[in-house]
Amino acid sequence: MRTLSGFKKWAGISVLFVFIFSIGGIDARSISAVDTLSLQKIRHSAASINSVTSLLIYQEGQRLAHYYFNGMEEGETTNIKSASKSIISLLVGIAVEKGYIKSVNQPIKFYFEDYFKANPDSAKENITIKDLLTMRSGLETTSFHNYGRWVISDNWIKFALDQPLVKQPGGDMAYSTGTSHLLSVIISRAAGMSTKNFAEEYLFGPMNIRLGGWDRDPQGYYMGGNNLALRPSDMIKIGQLMLNGGTYKDKQIVSKEWVTNSLKTYTRSNFNPYDYGYMWWNKPVGNHNVYFAWGFGGQYIFMIPDFDATIVLTGALKNATQSRSYKEPIFTLLREQIIPYLNSME
Repeated sequence: MRTLSGFKKWAGISVLFVFIFSIGGIDARSISAVDTLSLQKIRHSAASINSVTSLLIYQEGQRLAHYYFNGMEEGETTNIKSASKSIISLLVGIAVEKGYIKSVNQPIKFYFEDYFKANPDSAKENITIKDLLTMRSGLETTSFHNYGRWVISDNWIKFALDQPLVKQPGGDMAYSTGTSHLLSVIISRAAGMSTKNFAEEYLFGPMNIRLGGWDRDPQGYYMGGNNLALRPSDMIKIGQLMLNGGTYKDKQIVSKEWVTNSLKTYTRSNFNPYDYGYMWWNKPVGNHNVYFAWGFGGQYIFMIPDFDATIVLTGALKNATQSRSYKEPIFTLLREQIIPYLNSME
C-alpha cells in the first residue's frame, strides 16, 4: 500500500512532469510520466535531424506535442514546397463538387482552347484532369533538370504544354510541377477567380487557415504545386480534414468520395518507392499504411488512419539538396519512435 507521504511524493513528481513538459511543447492533459519521457526522446531525435524546424503530433483531434527548432517559432508560416500539390488536389475536388469543373475525366482542351488552336495535338488535347492529378499526363517533366528552364520562361502554361509526350497519357507517372500548375490554371479559369481567392473562399476561410506567401507565374496565375506558405498548425488541419472524410468542425469542406479517391493508388513514383493518388503519397511504415503530402526540404503532412493521427514535420530550405538526405531519418523516426508511441496511447 502506498503511504500518504509516498502518495504526496508521487503527486509532486507528477505535477513537476506536467509543469516541465507543458512548457516544453507537450500537452500533458492525460499523459503519464512514461509517455512524457517517450515524447522527450522523440523531441531529441527530431532535433538531431538538422533540417527539421517543427514537429507536431495530434491524435483523435487532440494535440499531443508541438515542437519548434532551428529558429522557427510557433505561428510562423513556412514554404511547404511540393506539399502544395496536395492542397491543389483538394481545391480541384471542391471545384468538381461545386460544379465549376465537370469531372476529373474532362479533357484539358476545354481550358486551353487558345493554346490548342495555335498548337493542335489530339493526344495532348485529350489528356484528362485525372491524368494531371495522378501525374500521368505523359508530358516531359518540368521538374528536376527542367525546373529552372520552366520557372524562368515567359509563359509557364505554354512551356508545360509544349513539352513532348514521352509517355502515354494515363500510363506511367512522370512527376512534374508544370503538370500541377496546369491544375491551378484550370481552377482559376473554371471558377472565374484566382486560385488564391478560390482557396480562401472554400478551403482556407472555412478552416481558419492563414495563408502566407504564394508565388505566381508571369501571367498572374498562382503556382500550382509549389511555394505556398502555411503554418504547421494549419497543415495539421489539412491532415485532420483528410482523416475525417473531408469534414472540419462538422462542416463538409470537400466530399468524402473525393478524399477516398485521393488516397487510392493509381500509379507509383518514378523516383521513390512510394505510391501516388490524387497528389497524395502513400507507403507502409512498419505494419501501418501512411498517407502523406510531401515537399522538398522535408515538408510533410503524415496521416495514419490506424491511430487517427496526424503528424506534421517541416524542414529548413537553406541547406536542402536534391539528395533529400532528410528522408531516411524522418521515416526512421516515424517507424521507430512516433508509431510505437501512438500505439502505446491506444
